Amino acid sequence: MPLKFRLGVMNFLQFFIFGSWLMTFSAYASKVLNFSGAQIGSIYGTIGIASIFMPTLIGCAADRWFNAEKVFAICHFVGAIMLVLASFTRDPAVLFWVFLINTMCYMPTIPLAGALCFRIISDNKQDVVKLYPFLRVWGTIGFIMALWVISFAGLELSPVQLQVAGIGALVLAIYALFLPKCPPLIGLEHKSGLLAKLGLESLVLFKTPRMAIFFIFSILIGVLLQINNTYVSVFLHDFDTLAIYKNSFGVTHSAVLMSLAQFSEVIFILAIPFFLSRFGIKKIMLISILAWVIRFALLAFGNPGSGIGLILLSMIIYGCAFDFFNISCAIFVDNETPPQMRASAQGLFFIMTLGIGGFAGAYGGGLVLDAMTQSVNGTLFRNWNSIWLMFSSYALVLALFFSVLFKSKVSSLKNK
Repeated sequence: MPLKFRLGVMNFLQFFIFGSWLMTFSAYASKVLNFSGAQIGSIYGTIGIASIFMPTLIGCAADRWFNAEKVFAICHFVGAIMLVLASFTRDPAVLFWVFLINTMCYMPTIPLAGALCFRIISDNKQDVVKLYPFLRVWGTIGFIMALWVISFAGLELSPVQLQVAGIGALVLAIYALFLPKCPPLIGLEHKSGLLAKLGLESLVLFKTPRMAIFFIFSILIGVLLQINNTYVSVFLHDFDTLAIYKNSFGVTHSAVLMSLAQFSEVIFILAIPFFLSRFGIKKIMLISILAWVIRFALLAFGNPGSGIGLILLSMIIYGCAFDFFNISCAIFVDNETPPQMRASAQGLFFIMTLGIGGFAGAYGGGLVLDAMTQSVNGTLFRNWNSIWLMFSSYALVLALFFSVLFKSKVSSLKNK
């Protein structure tokens, strides 16, 4: 079996698992389990909690003591058990702990999947730069396919979506055991010191004002990403309380509608080199924040009926909001940090955005939802117009402060 195909399948399954529940579980929790915004936010907040420390710990284990593919398989096997268990759990407190164990297993497999690709490609004397982007695209395809499977199978408001994810995780766990062996590299000198062992030596970057400001904004912008991942599905499914929208495509197949955002990602990834060469890092980052302003504003005035065009446009803009920030920030970190610290600095960026920012966005967003929710004759109504405008205003304030406070050595990118 060709190496490209084998690694492509791995990436497909890796993100098929995530796509099976990430965008739709919140709607199930809200509409079927009747969880509050704070309860939903705490469950999604486990993604942030796990992202703060688990990738470093699991990565360290794979680097030093165990075969990387076996660590990868064990993580997915335990995650599969937790996902299936979660599908039978109705208590929010219990579900929090089940999800925490699941995300503690899943989140470190995201960077580990990339590390496996790099190692296997290099061991087979192939070009990483040419081959990896092709492999990573299969991850996006897997995420989109999962959304479509869950939607067209009628599982958006069903716990079975978690079982689908669990089956995917079990398949990947078994599949990983048949990947090329990736034992720890013998003879490499490992860093000493607690921060170095934990991969956190890049914390010294906070001594540089420009980098400190960058990482603070990474947290604040990470809030926007997790708000998006957690609550767009709840928003779309809330329209089923209105007879005019109840059977509209945007409600019954909201996951398919949301998958347009992933298609948009592919387009904007291809556009990044063009924009970077003309505008530079800071302007690209600022454009991404302004894209969040526009996305949330469009959602505020959109609906699955006459306002479907606004929702569709918001899905397209998501690609700009996500990719322009994520890719440009990765490039910025690479350019602003010394070579021996770049991997650690990228890990710190992961912690700031998906970890601290992710938890704050999920839980804080849930509190906002609860504050904007009213019960009328036993039916919950959320003031989504005000909710999205509040999030949009938050992004606008971020953009204003970012434009004033953040400084970037654009010339360093051009000369590199």
